[in-house]
This record gives sequence, structure tokens and C-alpha cells, in this order.
Amino acid sequence: MKRLMVALLSCVAVLAGCAPKAKPQKTSLELQAIQARTFEAEKKVAFNSVMSVFQDLGYLIGSASLETGFITAESPNKEDSSGKAVFAALLGNIRTEQRTAVTASIEEMKPGSTRVRLNFVEREKRSGYYGQNASDDTPIDDSVVYQNAFEKIGEAIFIRQGNK
Repeated sequence: MKRLMVALLSCVAVLAGCAPKAKPQKTSLELQAIQARTFEAEKKVAFNSVMSVFQDLGYLIGSASLETGFITAESPNKEDSSGKAVFAALLGNIRTEQRTAVTASIEEMKPGSTRVRLNFVEREKRSGYYGQNASDDTPIDDSVVYQNAFEKIGEAIFIRQGNK
């Protein structure tokens, strides 16, 4: 009996060591450093550049207002080919939608200087039998994602300013 208890405790200790470590949460200042950039451009130029980049990346624009400087967009539905969809079907989920949503806030800081803040979120919506619905939203805080988007926005601004 004592050997069995020692074996069980050893297994628990080994499994506990294998548990994934939780990612430390970023502070709001750390998030802003990743999600925001200032561009030397008028608000209208920056706004139109962000819209253009979202469309170039395949996002569907949900709403946009130059006055408020706010844009919402969402990627097309993504196929789940990882086998996760089969597992979900076994659990009673009959449909899973995966999309990336993005919002942009564009504000003029001073004449000729505009701040753009982006927020990317992974969305998974599941529907099951008998009308059950569930969703998970996971913020994307990978700095590479934002850096790539801002590089494209910077290029679009450069092109627009060169065409004046």
C-alpha cells in the first residue's frame, strides 16, 4: 500500500511539472507600446491607409468613421483542419467559426501627427445541437503581428503622401 501511495504521488508530481506555464499578463503600458504607433501624417491619410491595409490583408470592414477615427474589421471564416473540428463534433458542436477581429483607433495628436492603435483578437464561435452557442475571444499580444501591420500601414502612408 505504501509503495502504491509513493508511486501515485510521484506520478502527480511529474504531471504537475508538465503543466503548461501561464503566460504573464502584460501591463496596459506594455500593451500600448505594442499596439500603438505615431505616424507623421494627417488623420485622413492615416485613416485611409489603415482601411487599405486591412482590405489588402483580407479583412472585411465592419464599420468605419473618419470623424471618430474608429474602424472594425474581421477576417473571413477559417477552416479548422487540425482535427480539433472532429473532436468538437464528438462533443456535440456542429459548427465552429474561427476569425481574427481587429479594431483601429486613429487620432490626430497635432497637425501632421497621427496615432494609430490596433487591437487584434482571435475569435472562436461554436454552435451545437438545440441552439447552444459558445464563444472564446483571445487577445493577440504577439508584438510581431503588430509590427508587421504597422510596417504595412507606414508603407501605405508613404505611398499616399507621395501621390499628393
